[in-house]
Amino acid sequence: MIRYFICALILISHKGSAQKIDSAYLTLDSVIVESRNITINELSNPFIVSSISAKQIQQNGSRTTPEALIGTSGVFLQKTNHGGGSAFIRGLTGNQTLIVIDGIRINNATFRYGPNQYLNTIDLFTLNKIDILKGIGAIEYGSDAMGGVIQMETKQNSQEHTGKLYVGNASKFLTNQMESTNRTEIQFAQNKWNFIGGISFKNYGDLWGGANIGKQTPTGYTEKNYDLKAKIKINDRQELTIASQNTAQSNVPIYHKIVLENYKINQVDKQIHNLNYLKYKFKGNNKWFNEFIFNASTQRSIEKRSLQKNNAVMLRNENDTIHSTGVTAEIISKPTNFWTINTGFDYYKDKVNSIATEVNTSTNALISKRGLYPNKAVYSNSSVFTIHYISAGKFKIISGIRYNFLNIKITDTDLGNVVLKPSALVTNFRLNYQFNHKNALFGSFTNGYRAPNIDDLGTLGIVDFRYEIPSYDLKPEKSLNLEIGYKYNSRKSSFAISAFNMKLKDIIARVLVDGKVINGYNVYNKKNIELSYIKGAELSYTQVLHSGFVFQANATYTYGQNLTKNEPMRRIPPFFGQTSLSWKHKNITLACRHQFAGQQTRLAKGDIDDNRIGIAGTPSWNTLNVDASIQLKHLDVNLNFINILNEKYKTHGSGVYAMGRSVGLMVRVHL
Repeated sequence: MIRYFICALILISHKGSAQKIDSAYLTLDSVIVESRNITINELSNPFIVSSISAKQIQQNGSRTTPEALIGTSGVFLQKTNHGGGSAFIRGLTGNQTLIVIDGIRINNATFRYGPNQYLNTIDLFTLNKIDILKGIGAIEYGSDAMGGVIQMETKQNSQEHTGKLYVGNASKFLTNQMESTNRTEIQFAQNKWNFIGGISFKNYGDLWGGANIGKQTPTGYTEKNYDLKAKIKINDRQELTIASQNTAQSNVPIYHKIVLENYKINQVDKQIHNLNYLKYKFKGNNKWFNEFIFNASTQRSIEKRSLQKNNAVMLRNENDTIHSTGVTAEIISKPTNFWTINTGFDYYKDKVNSIATEVNTSTNALISKRGLYPNKAVYSNSSVFTIHYISAGKFKIISGIRYNFLNIKITDTDLGNVVLKPSALVTNFRLNYQFNHKNALFGSFTNGYRAPNIDDLGTLGIVDFRYEIPSYDLKPEKSLNLEIGYKYNSRKSSFAISAFNMKLKDIIARVLVDGKVINGYNVYNKKNIELSYIKGAELSYTQVLHSGFVFQANATYTYGQNLTKNEPMRRIPPFFGQTSLSWKHKNITLACRHQFAGQQTRLAKGDIDDNRIGIAGTPSWNTLNVDASIQLKHLDVNLNFINILNEKYKTHGSGVYAMGRSVGLMVRVHL
């Protein structure tokens, strides 16, 4: 109760005498969501979407893209290290959830099982909106969308006047030198074209934890980003978008490896992600050819790692580079006023280069080794799909089918050439019944799948606290998700509750190879052996109060059971959520956010063996944050008071403790 008392005290003390409720709070009944280039009113959607805007990201003082998801309904964030952040959706994470930016898959052939760091390679300064699609996405985007989709949209030029150059600069700081960031952005528009671009420099110092944790060394790292997006209006029917996004992170330590596993060095020396794409849109005048969208993309992902144990002379250097090419095309048809069809194909091809060397630090002798993955492996991923959106009175139906086929070519030093051609056929049916303009019931029956990738098939080396060897007989993981829920949306209130039950089969799991130990680690390989289920419920509520106050709350419960092993599923998040009370008056906003998670002592054997969790599990925690912002004509100032009560905590499965009591400041000048 003391947290809510503090929040109320802070906000009431800033209440003005002539408050005016922001018009943004009065449009809760008009939220629009987009999935695969089709926009739908949120109340008509037969599923729940959690959305985060650029404005919310700025006001919350989020440090990274993963951390922007903290407090979002249905999303739990795990942090193996300060330079990571992996979102759990419906109890799943890593390569069992899909990351999409501007309609392009980020997941590639080496996305790892379990928590990973790839979401942190997206610069949050470039984002206009993040939508979390939960329990769906296989029909829309294909493989990996078993838990759901993190769908990101980058900013576009927002100039109201042509011929004028817009320049903005933002500087961010955190106490204890935990962050020093600078972002410069420019925009320019003419009648037929416009562009937006920017460059970011980020220096993240070592992370300070709450209570008696203090400074966690080494956890800090540096990052650079640059981006450019240009839109050309060819004519009234044709539009071309060209974009480039680039991230380079340096010297990202894997903290728990150094502290808990006797490593002198364990870090990502370089983490680089480059994305370039060209998007063409054509608006037709035929009901069967209403719109055509074509997207061609290239990506390059580089991960260089260094590992050396204490008192050891061998320093291992690993270098993985993934070159990805993508082509997607789709036709949107509108045969009638109540029927919209989206039909198309997706094609992605990943080429994997993986090498490793071991250096004797005493003699400087160098030995070439097999990389973590089979060198020159090729992973081709092709899909065809059709999705139908039907309005029939009070009923809204979304149904579709996708066929996915892969061609995986691996050259292994021991097994020779390996060719795999797994495939999957998935369908879905989602139904929404809208009683009136405020109330709706919805239900869905959806399939999901995840095709085995190069990380599953060909990993050789130390992963987490195990030593993995390759497996070449894997088939796709599959899920069947049933969900039912209720929504209420009005101009001042919104409420949503849903319950789901997801059955998982042919889950790829690590299996202990009896009696085999390499470099002191037990040896594992992967098999399609597990049958599991995850069930749970989500609730979210927003209420516009008097005098500019808004109350929001969300909570998520997840329960996972591994039927094959007759034990809990690994890394299942505890009960978690957020409550907040905000106040807005003209250009001033204040918000008090209480975030919480229960204890998690329901553990799998893999959790107990994981030194980030252990036999005792993860204790419950509560944090209190206060955000204040003021927006002037050419100046925005955001002040964030983080973990005010200095709680000592880490989210379940994390390798570092979360930030202790600290203060963040961002000053943004725009001319």
